[in-house]
Amino acid sequence: MALRDGDRDELVRLTRSTAVRAGLALRARIVLAAARGEANEHIAQSVGVSKVTVLKWRSRYSRHGLAGLADEARSGRPRIVDHREVVAATLRPPPKKYGVTHWSSRLLGRHLGIGNKTVATAWREYGVQPWRVETFKFSTDPELVAKVTDVVGLYLAPPQNAIVLCVDEKSQIQALDRTAPMLPMQPGLPERRTHDYKRHGTSTLFAALEIATGKVTAACKPRHRHQEFLAFLKQVARAYPDVALHLVMDNYAAHKRIEIRDWLAANPRVHVHFTPTSGSWLNLVEVWFGIIERQAIHRGSFGSVKDLNAKIRAFIDGWNDRCHPFVWTKTADEILKKANRQPTSNTDH
Repeated sequence: MALRDGDRDELVRLTRSTAVRAGLALRARIVLAAARGEANEHIAQSVGVSKVTVLKWRSRYSRHGLAGLADEARSGRPRIVDHREVVAATLRPPPKKYGVTHWSSRLLGRHLGIGNKTVATAWREYGVQPWRVETFKFSTDPELVAKVTDVVGLYLAPPQNAIVLCVDEKSQIQALDRTAPMLPMQPGLPERRTHDYKRHGTSTLFAALEIATGKVTAACKPRHRHQEFLAFLKQVARAYPDVALHLVMDNYAAHKRIEIRDWLAANPRVHVHFTPTSGSWLNLVEVWFGIIERQAIHRGSFGSVKDLNAKIRAFIDGWNDRCHPFVWTKTADEILKKANRQPTSNTDH
């Protein structure tokens, strides 16, 4: 079968696109195979349809070209439900008589007197997902702009002959021990564990992440008071002697105690950069805390706090052998504009 001028490239694009409907991509494959001279039976077998289907789309293309591969208008009664009205009803809170916080497709369908599939179709068309919820936290720090600019500036352009460390503590790490041994992963079966567990106490992990290399200096302590934090700062200073240190940390009260401020004043090579209030996500060590949580803590089973601490230290040793730099990509302006706190100017209008 001969292709019309310019159609081959478009047909190939349809077969490779992830945005077009699967049916349209299949029809394009049928036409391309026919153009290569393949037999109808072979085409049907290779694309997984009947020979009748192959003949249908070959014929449609021969008569109408690429337009013939589109769906024809369907017979039957036209749609009478306005999807905009369905979405408008979805965006209004459910009546108190239902006692629910958000709509389900079945409940809204019953409320509007339509089928739940119609509701689901309207939701897909407008990208409405009532079952989803996300959280956010807006910083009210009066120094938000200055702090974001300061911390992000450290990440994007760190000072020469200095080391940038992200410092924080992960508190209340529970030493949980399952009531029965873990069942290992097998082909066709994931790793399994009991739902119940025994508590054996908690530990606090203090960590300093060197963003240029990903190396972590850490300590496990029973509490997270300013005394433990000061001891950890001294440990970090010993780990990086005779070099300027820039520490990024949040506004936790223990980080601002007079004892901490006195020690910093006595050690002028250590500079502190505070993240904004409710902006601890700017601290890259939080990313690393997520890594250790997923890879070593969440699925672990610990018979004691001592066992928990030993396994945390083992993970850190392994991590430092394979660590990698932590690269920040967003500029301060991009972050502030997203937070809707960037001052506007005439050029922004």
